Amino acid sequence: MSKSYNITPYSLFATPNWLRRSIDSSKGDFCSSRKYELSSENRRFDYGTISIFSTLFKSPLGDLGAVVKSLSNYFRGIYKPTKTFKYAFLLIILFINSTLSAQQLLTIDDAISRALKNNYNIQIARNNEEAGRINNTLGNAGMLPNVSLNGTGGIQFNDVNQKSATSGETHYPSLTAQSLSTNVELNWKLFDGGKMFVTHKKLNEIEAMGKIRFQEQVQQTVYNIIAAYYDVVRQKQQLKAINEAINFNRERVKIAQTAFTSGASAKTDLLQAKIDLNVYTENAVNQQIVIDATKRTLKVLLGENAEIAYEVEENIPQNYQPERDKLAQRIFEINPSVLGNQKQIEISRLALKENKSAVLPQFNLRTGYYFSLTDNSAGSILKNRTFGPQIGGTLSVPLFTGGENKRKINQAKLDIESAKYTLEDSKRQVEADLLNALNEFDRQKELLQIEQENNLLTKENLDISLERLRLGQTTSLEVHQAQESYVQSSTRLTNFQYSLKIAEAKLKQLLAEL
Repeated sequence: MSKSYNITPYSLFATPNWLRRSIDSSKGDFCSSRKYELSSENRRFDYGTISIFSTLFKSPLGDLGAVVKSLSNYFRGIYKPTKTFKYAFLLIILFINSTLSAQQLLTIDDAISRALKNNYNIQIARNNEEAGRINNTLGNAGMLPNVSLNGTGGIQFNDVNQKSATSGETHYPSLTAQSLSTNVELNWKLFDGGKMFVTHKKLNEIEAMGKIRFQEQVQQTVYNIIAAYYDVVRQKQQLKAINEAINFNRERVKIAQTAFTSGASAKTDLLQAKIDLNVYTENAVNQQIVIDATKRTLKVLLGENAEIAYEVEENIPQNYQPERDKLAQRIFEINPSVLGNQKQIEISRLALKENKSAVLPQFNLRTGYYFSLTDNSAGSILKNRTFGPQIGGTLSVPLFTGGENKRKINQAKLDIESAKYTLEDSKRQVEADLLNALNEFDRQKELLQIEQENNLLTKENLDISLERLRLGQTTSLEVHQAQESYVQSSTRLTNFQYSLKIAEAKLKQLLAEL
């Protein structure tokens, strides 16, 4: 004997509210109630539904194959659905999988990887590094010759009058003269006071500094990513604490309602409980707005579209212990800011050598193969053609340049001095940042340990107060105060965890370990 059940998508997917709303709004044929015959051995429909959804929500992305298999095995022995229901049910499964896939989990490693690929500041720094590599050539240093192919040609129409002591006066009306010349020429600066070799060294240093600046930008970007990522985690944890308070308030409303109905308490207790519930519900809405804003901030750093949906991790890991001796000894050896300023001093010194070499003589070599042809319509020389190799040189000795060389030398000396000041300032700043980060790390770690204990105490106090309220042994005000203490403690705990993570990231950034 079989028993008939009414099975609708509302009963089938009763657990997820978002899916219920989606099905309800579609108003499709599959939303209508249908009757299916179930055998007596397959009557535990609710347990089957729970099993299906436990498979579906096992991972953040959802395992569509496992879900379909579970559904197939489950419904094979329950009913024989119509063709319309099969199509509708497949659409529901695809919708579930696409929704879960859209909310994929973004780990901190994934976020850093995406930022290194897409972040615009990283791309700009990478282009600057590449520019330094492209500019570092022997030709840019002036060490290679220039080879060129040249050609000129022309035609002239002249009325010529010539007078000589031997032949007297000669007149050539409308004389036509055609000329053509071409050559392959090599120009090579063989000596410029050693400037070309100094320039080549300077280009090497500029390329090396480009790599350091790129690494510095990478470290800064990763630091920003860590701060933005765990800010999202922090805001989600605060929302979690607010939701816990909402659950306590709902229980408090139930207790107050029961007490008021039985005449054990005044209506004001019930009204205050409902007011507190509404306030925390509003806080949850506002906190969700904050979460969405912090997610958009993170997306900007990732260089991705603001519409991309993702979820972050639930907790802020705390497993770092700084090596103080290593930090003090190696901070100036590996910090990108200090290394970049050291390179700047070397570049300024090479620039000074370049300017000093400008006062020395220069010698240029010129050689090539030349061809020239001239064709006149009249005159003593009707055609002239020359061709062959040539070689020559130019020696240039700067005697007076209006004080320009001296000005450049003095300016280069000032640049060196300024670069040294910048280096010392960066060392002092890095040293101060290191001490501040270590102090911040120690203080936040101490505060975190205190607040972890305090959070357990406030949670226990809230549980006891709520139970006392249920037994009629306390007032609603005591529960309200215990609840406020718990939420504030949870917020402080989350902030301490976040601040400790930021201090950790700062220490790693100073050592270029991010």
